[in-house]
Amino acid sequence: MPSRCIGRGEKDKGANELHKTLLLFIITLIFLLSTLPLVAQEPSLILPEEFTAFDTPNDAGKSISLVWKVSSSDCEGVEYIISGSTNPDGPWQEIVRLDATKWFKSDAPQYFGLGTKHKEYHFYEVTNIPGRAETLTNGTPYYFQLAMTNGAITAPSPTTISARSRGNWFDSSKTNILIFVIIFSALIMFFIAAARRNPHLFIRRIPGLDAVEEAIGRATEMGKPILYLTGLYDMSYVPTIAATCILGRVARKVANYDSQIKVPSYDPIVMTVCQEIVREAYLEAGRPDAFKEDNIFFVTTDQFAYVAAVDGIMLRERPAANFYMGYYFAESLLLAETGASVGAIQIAGTDSVTQLPFFIVTCDYTLMGEELYAASAYLSREPLQLGSLKGQDVSKAFILIVLLIGAILSTSGIYFILNLFKTF
Repeated sequence: MPSRCIGRGEKDKGANELHKTLLLFIITLIFLLSTLPLVAQEPSLILPEEFTAFDTPNDAGKSISLVWKVSSSDCEGVEYIISGSTNPDGPWQEIVRLDATKWFKSDAPQYFGLGTKHKEYHFYEVTNIPGRAETLTNGTPYYFQLAMTNGAITAPSPTTISARSRGNWFDSSKTNILIFVIIFSALIMFFIAAARRNPHLFIRRIPGLDAVEEAIGRATEMGKPILYLTGLYDMSYVPTIAATCILGRVARKVANYDSQIKVPSYDPIVMTVCQEIVREAYLEAGRPDAFKEDNIFFVTTDQFAYVAAVDGIMLRERPAANFYMGYYFAESLLLAETGASVGAIQIAGTDSVTQLPFFIVTCDYTLMGEELYAASAYLSREPLQLGSLKGQDVSKAFILIVLLIGAILSTSGIYFILNLFKTF
């Protein structure tokens, strides 16, 4: 009996020790488990390196560029906070919040080119600090700080950087344009010099201008006048200037053939200019007495009243040749149809795309677009105009070749050469 009681007591004592040990283990485990969420709720953000500020290149100023290296913490949900101030000690004003997965230097090839390393750097262009001014002031120092946030925590910038904006005299991103301008200017100067040595320099044949002498000769043989219109624009427009230049060449041939030319004008200033041009043409032809100022007259500035008056002149005097040079609107078909009904040779020239189809179907010859501007050089063979025209034609051919090469490279997928081509 005694020995059995002692054994039971020792057994109960051992069980109590075991229970205490299990209880202590459970308490320790609960404590450790309770601390794990606290550790997980404290993620770290690694701030980016190489945070720099500088004047935005190739602009007129009032802009500062900020660049910083991509951080290993960049991911969805992380944002960069840019703050600015006009004082190194603040107060700081938040400028913008940027998605950490966007806003790279590669998004601004106009500033940094097309290098593949530009995807390793973030970029943002600051043009104003909220609450300070509408735009940055050139020459004034501005201070910036960068911070990161994931919504739960925010990691502030340890450093402050500064920069001043200024205007740039030369946009280096347009160096290619400067090179092309120099090349094209050299070509034009070369052909002007060539035209002075050889006034018969070859340029593309324009059938409508070849027919000018035929039309004037026909009017002279028939003893009928020539009708010349300069369009419905005033002298501030290029098509009207081109039309008056051609008028001078036509009037000189008319003076040589001892024929008559009539110029009903839509604008009084254009009328005055045309009178002086025709007077000068007759003087150059050595027949100043044959010039009749009344043949160059003002009609009206009302569109369809002008058309009605000109159509009346065609029906009454039945000219042998009609010239429609300059810019026209809805009246083009009315004029050309009336001229065709009286049997006149009709030569038109305009850069109005909407009216070209009507002139093409109703006139004998039509100068389309640039041919209107080339007509004066074509007729006069004056070295300055002829050389400029020839130089422009060669320059356009050069541009077409460059575009063709670019299309071939783009189609063939030559990455390096294509990037170089895009840069220029």
